[in-house]
Amino acid sequence: MARDLVYVPMAADIIHPGHMNILKIAASYGDVMVGLFTDEAIASYKRVPYMPFEQRKIVVENIKGVVQVVPQYTKDYEENLTKYKPKYMVHGKDWREGPLKDGREKAIKLMAQWGGEVIEPDYTQGVSSSMIQEKIKNRK
Repeated sequence: MARDLVYVPMAADIIHPGHMNILKIAASYGDVMVGLFTDEAIASYKRVPYMPFEQRKIVVENIKGVVQVVPQYTKDYEENLTKYKPKYMVHGKDWREGPLKDGREKAIKLMAQWGGEVIEPDYTQGVSSSMIQEKIKNRK
């Protein structure tokens, strides 16, 4: 029996426990497809990634529960959501504010067109890529 497709967008430049939590939750809903932001997509709303797309893809492909990795070319999810029509999209609640807020509202409306659902797990407290970057920057 085919499992439901679960879309998880990620930059995945610095992998941390928050990413693992999101992927574990996503895998509980079905087969996880990670929409991995391209270097250009990441740079459009924050810094240029440390690792290029191909390196990040290798890392993400090897995370337990990830079935497939596809490029996410923009911070707008419409192209991939429309192309793959997942049953679920999983994204941490942190996108309710900030540069991805408009994309969130659009994704919810798009997913509803085919009966899909957006799942928003709680943000993992105490860890984020930004926090890790700040620690690295401030090390002596």
